Amino acid sequence: MLDLSRERRRMVDVHLSRRGIHDREILQAMREVPREAFVDPGFEEFAYEDGPLPIAEGQTISQPYIVAFMLEMAEIGRGDRVLEVGTGSGYAAAVMSRIVDRVYTIERHASLAETARRRFDKLGYRNIEVRSGDGSNGWAEAAPFDAIVVAASGPGAPLALQQQLDVGGKLVIPVGEDPDEQRLLKVVRTGASTYSEEDLGGVRFVPLIGEAGWREDSQMGPGRVFPSLRSPGLPQMIAAAAAPLPEFDHPSFAEAFDRFADRRVVLLGEASHGTSEFYRARAWITRRLIEKHGFTIVAAEADWPDAAAIDRYVRHRQPSASAERPFQRFPTWMWRNAEFAAFVEWLRGHNEKVETTAGRTSFYGLDIYNMRASIAAVLEYLDRADPDAARIARERYGCLTPWQHDPSTYGRAALTRGYRECEAAVLRQCRDMLARQLDGAVQEDEDLFDAAQNARLIAAAEHYYRAMYYGGAQSWNLRDTHMFETLQHILEARSPDAKAVVWAHNSHIGDARFTEMGIVRDEVNIGQLCRQRFGGDAALIGFGTHAGTVAAAKNWDGEMEVMSVRLSLENSYERLCHDSGVARFLLDLGGDPALRERLTERRLERFIGVIYRPETELHSHYADASLPQQFDAFVWFDETTAVMPLGLQHAASGVPETYPFGV
Repeated sequence: MLDLSRERRRMVDVHLSRRGIHDREILQAMREVPREAFVDPGFEEFAYEDGPLPIAEGQTISQPYIVAFMLEMAEIGRGDRVLEVGTGSGYAAAVMSRIVDRVYTIERHASLAETARRRFDKLGYRNIEVRSGDGSNGWAEAAPFDAIVVAASGPGAPLALQQQLDVGGKLVIPVGEDPDEQRLLKVVRTGASTYSEEDLGGVRFVPLIGEAGWREDSQMGPGRVFPSLRSPGLPQMIAAAAAPLPEFDHPSFAEAFDRFADRRVVLLGEASHGTSEFYRARAWITRRLIEKHGFTIVAAEADWPDAAAIDRYVRHRQPSASAERPFQRFPTWMWRNAEFAAFVEWLRGHNEKVETTAGRTSFYGLDIYNMRASIAAVLEYLDRADPDAARIARERYGCLTPWQHDPSTYGRAALTRGYRECEAAVLRQCRDMLARQLDGAVQEDEDLFDAAQNARLIAAAEHYYRAMYYGGAQSWNLRDTHMFETLQHILEARSPDAKAVVWAHNSHIGDARFTEMGIVRDEVNIGQLCRQRFGGDAALIGFGTHAGTVAAAKNWDGEMEVMSVRLSLENSYERLCHDSGVARFLLDLGGDPALRERLTERRLERFIGVIYRPETELHSHYADASLPQQFDAFVWFDETTAVMPLGLQHAASGVPETYPFGV
């Protein structure tokens, strides 16, 4: 028999607390109120799943998370008087009654109001008053209220409700004339006749029927936060087309990606820079492509000189004399994590079994940021190969010396006349290094290839940091173009038939032409450039998640935190995947023409980088995209966990860090 008390505690811990609900009184109230008492007979076993359930009159009981989120946004507390519009099953009013002094709740359907009243009486909740009537006009004789929570969507926030707020009171209400474009609005009464508003994100609720809401015959769609009603059958179509994925170490996990093994470039994305499942999945897929399908290049969204230290380690080459410990620059956890370190150790072990040096798999960085280490690498090579050339290089790079530790400040300084010659000097040095590489006598020199690529990076970075000062798309385009050109140089240097796996964020590997990046901001990315260069020989594979935890910072150069990832928004691709009910899957976006056509319509897609700001998630982390045009396939993990930074792992285990991540 199902232990509902245990399930209730699990609901609070897993679906609420871990997903960003922090108000202790709300969490405690939801541990206390038996949700099974508010669902229709036969649905008790589903009471503590994080989803809506049907009740009488064609209504639903809202999912637990949306109840908790709205109450937290309303900032309810001890001693408050609260009005609820849309009693429904009575569950939300019951939760509020465990916290506030008095709850007033209005329900349009008399039968629902009476059922809720009986439930309150049976449970002994004596501080709730229930009325049947038009909730859009509020409850004037009980006003003013410290908070008003509306569980139905109106064309706007009714004036009557706003006027019934006490000064400092909060109104939380879904609004929007388009049923597919509802927004959750928070209105705060700041004075006798003044109010402030805050957009809390996209939602989908039943219509608010009444004098200050919609007419009875309104075409607003049914279903209180019921995502599957938004696109009938689409989650089911995803479930039918998806290939469920087992645990990572099961052979069939990586075998599912054999369909892309004939491509020259396979690009593996991530929806955040701090999610364990994305790193582990990419590692197992890459292992398969290396072991069974002849891939010999792994290229990542990492800085070239830092990745070079990893490459020397995995290919059993001598460390560079000038190399520092890699990945010391923010965000350190992006590559200094246990998941990536495990892959590095596997790759070193794999290469040890490869007889020829040429057959060993390389690891390269495509990114542009570590200019200081790149300058050191160029000078180290020239000091050994040509001391006179090293002296000239030092003179040319001299203009960059003050900015090596903080190159982002270079752009402003470069506006002055004294720094306008820096670009020319850096480009001359780059051309000299490339001329050396083209010399047939040293064409196979890996150290020279490394130094030449570092010279390219310095030239690109100088341009990038100047462009960054002006803002706009130019700096992004310079960076991604540099990453693509670096990939091309690596492929050309390796062999005409070399095959590469690329690890980078979804924002880099998904074709920008089919996202807000390209459509609105005129940005390009490595995924788009690979399609344009390699056509069908490139596979773009995105990754996504619904909820869980992520390693990220709140601000650039800030401390890493393990943060709860908010549930995906109602009108997003992530919510469609969640509603499919398949916890882990690979979706081939070209496999089902009917599904591809349905998914082509642009929706929201979530992008979390090294910065995560849940409080402004809609504006900070969502963008419009067309998923089946952006990617060739999509990998889904419904709930994910944060990566384990190496420092934390070693501190916990007592094991010291070892090369290449430590000394």
